[in-house]
Parts: sequence; C-alpha cells; structure tokens
Amino acid sequence: MLGNTKLNQGRATRGDSPSYSRSHSILQKHSTLLFWFQLLIDAFIASGLLYVLTLARGNEFDFHYRILLVATLLLMWIVYNSLGLYRRYTDNYGVFVKLVKAWGAVVIGLVLIGFITKTSTIYSRQIILTWAVSCFLLQLAAHIIFPLLLKNFRSSQKNTTPALLVGAGNLGRFLAGSINSNPWLPIQIVGVVDDDEQALSGWDVDNAPVLGSVADIGALLEKFDIETVYIAMPISASAKIETLYLELLSKNVNVNWAPDLFGMILVNHNIKEIAGVPVLALSETPLIGASQFAKSVLDRVLASVAILVFSPIMLATVIAVKLSSPGPVMFKQKRQGWNGSVFEVYKFRSMRLHKENSNVTTQAVAGDPRVTAVGRFIRSTSIDELPQLFNVLEGKMSLVGPRPHAVAHDNYYSQKISSYFARHRIKPGMTGLAQVNGCRGETETIDKMQERIQYDLDYINNWSIMLDLKILFKTTYTLVSKKAY
Repeated sequence: MLGNTKLNQGRATRGDSPSYSRSHSILQKHSTLLFWFQLLIDAFIASGLLYVLTLARGNEFDFHYRILLVATLLLMWIVYNSLGLYRRYTDNYGVFVKLVKAWGAVVIGLVLIGFITKTSTIYSRQIILTWAVSCFLLQLAAHIIFPLLLKNFRSSQKNTTPALLVGAGNLGRFLAGSINSNPWLPIQIVGVVDDDEQALSGWDVDNAPVLGSVADIGALLEKFDIETVYIAMPISASAKIETLYLELLSKNVNVNWAPDLFGMILVNHNIKEIAGVPVLALSETPLIGASQFAKSVLDRVLASVAILVFSPIMLATVIAVKLSSPGPVMFKQKRQGWNGSVFEVYKFRSMRLHKENSNVTTQAVAGDPRVTAVGRFIRSTSIDELPQLFNVLEGKMSLVGPRPHAVAHDNYYSQKISSYFARHRIKPGMTGLAQVNGCRGETETIDKMQERIQYDLDYINNWSIMLDLKILFKTTYTLVSKKAY
C-alpha cells in the first residue's frame, strides 16, 4: 500500500463516541461555474427571444410580458434543476429527450398559471406559440453546441484535472466512462488500479488504461500529478477501503468513495442524513409522509368517481353473474398487500363453484373449463376487477401498483425468486407497470413471473404521482387483451 499509516489514526472521527457531531451537512450541493453559465444561456434565450418577438409583432413589452418572463425564469430554475438538466450529461438524443421534458414542463406550468389567473387572453397566441417552439430549438442547439465547444477547448488547453480510479468492476467501468465522456466535468480518469486480476482483464474503457495494483497508487499519484482518487469497491472490502483512505489523507488528494452496489437488489434506494450521519437506504417504501398522503388522496378521489361512473356496468354484472351459475356474486380471496399485510381482494365471480386443495390455488388458463360464459367476457374486459375499487376506498389497495397475488402463489414464487417479496414495499394496485407492458394472465413459467417482478421493482424505484397517471391513461388501451382470460 502507500505506507504504514495506522488504523487508529481515524478512530476519533467515527460515530462510536458520544460526542460525535458534524458542523455541516454531509449531503452538500455542488454547483459549478459551468452550471450557472449554461443556465444563464438558457435564461438569455428565453428572455431575449420573448422580448424580440413581442417588439417584432408590434406589441409593447409591458408589465404583463415582464410578469410572464419572471414566471418563466422561475419555472426554468425549478424544473431544470430538479430534472438535473445540467448535472447528468448524455448523448444528443438524451439531451433532446431531457429538454423536451424540462421545457415542456415549463410551458405546461405557464399554461396552468394563465388558466388559474385567467390572464391567458392577455397575450398574443401567435407570439407565445412562436416563442415556445423557437425557444426550445435554440436551447437544444445551445445544449448540443456548447458542451462540444467546451470539450474541444479543454482538449486544446489540457486543463482537465487528472484522477485515478480504484476498482475495475462494473461500477468502476461505468464511472470512468461517464466521467471521461462528460464535457461538463473538468476531470479525466487517467487509469484504473485493482488487485482483482479478473476484473482488470475485463477492463475496456477508452483513454483510461490499467495502471497496476493498489500497491502502485503512491507512485501513480506522483507520475500523473493526481488530484482526485475515486474508490469504486464493494462494501465487502470496507476494511481495505478504510486503510486506503487513511493512507491517502496524507497525500493531499481528494478522495471519493462510490460504494459498489451493482450486485444488490435495491428498492427505492437513496441517500439521506440523520443527525449528521450519512445513511444509505437500500430498501425503503416510497410511500412516506407527503408521498403517502398524495397517493392516498388520488386513489380515493378517482376510485369514488370511478364507482359512480361504472355503477351501471357493475349493477348489470351483478345480475349477469347471478343468472350465469349458482353461487355468490362476489369472489373473495386472501392476498398479501403493503408490507406483507393480508387482506381480502374483491372480484366479480367468473368461475363455477369448485373445490381446491387448501394449500393450492390454481391459476386460470386459456380455455379454462371452470370459467362461465359471463365470466369469460368480464375477465377479457377486466370488468371482474371493478369491485377492487372498494378495496381502494378501504385503503388496502391502490389504483396503481403491483398486482396482488394469491397467498399460495406468493409462498411458491418467493422460494424461486429471491427479490419476490420486495414488491410488497408499496400498495398493490388494480393495474400496474407490468400490466400495461403486457404482463397479464397466467404466469406458467418462472421467467414470466420474473419479468413481472422486474416491472414491479421498476415501478417502486421510479414511483411518482405522474407515473401513476401515465399508467392509468395507458391502462385504457390495454383493458382488452388476449392475455387476459
């Protein structure tokens, strides 16, 4: 390694002392000069174009247009910053997609403000439409051209900060490639070191060659005049990371650790701070505080409206099911919900009464003889699911979420799929990301269930009210499916 630095040098900085405290937040926000410069360019485009178009059309740039400009700049600051428009560099297509989302959100926000304040008629529609389209195109050009010019300038001036990467695994490759291809970052990964020969043999990042083992770091710091070291090693190597860190403290270099979690199944992972201590949440429900309240309000309001709208269909279904075959109209089954709690899900009965082994729940299959004629229709149109609106009102289910499975199926698949129960970190739903992507009906193979679980985890990791609304909208196009029977 770098020297004989003793481990006890760092003990005083740990949290095992009752006097442990921090004088500042560990989750600091870092804004570069380039961030502000690009934001200034976008703001200049939006304001300058609005001013020029207003005067060109013979209008005065009066108080109302000035208010519009102020609202635009405020929305741009909020939206662009929240979407990470300047922090996460990508290719030109990615820039286009992100700018469509960001500028689109700003325009929609302005429309909503105009509608609420009843001021939309004050402005010239021709000016606003021309401004909205032209502003997007000019911003897109700036977001493509400026990073290219910046990259060429830095290459000619050779003013990037050299950095060394420790760890040649998947995370290391991703980190090195992302840093070296990002023109916004004045950093260049000059190479990688690792003691894992297998990881080094698979290293394939351009302009960042393998420079040796961890023991070579001391010499490499001097040879390349390294200012920053990135450690991309797994948590299992924490003892080695600590020793390396303590030795780097005396070398006057910046040390950054990116914990390698690529091999772990993460559920809504995030970093937070508690009493000055950084906490990495590996598995956490997204329904906390305001998020839980917002989803609950959306569910109950839309479920109440849906019950009123679909009440004639539900009443007709009650009569049809009653006449189709002997037995109750409603089918109730124990299913696991949020955090593994068991509840009774409601459905219109679509099968004839039959007996099953108490430990087995047989899935319906195509052409299932147990399904009645009425049942076949209400299953294909998902009418049989409508009583679950009452599950939503009870708070046991959500309109959108992972579909709840029978308890027997949960027990079976949890033994086959290690991440299966992670889908219970959010309320089950009447529809979900898996269902609008074609994962409906029988899951006769483990691979099919695995695909459904992956969609469920993607939903949990990316949950938002907007995502729920998108899934509900898309559900209207997937109600009738050959995969539902």
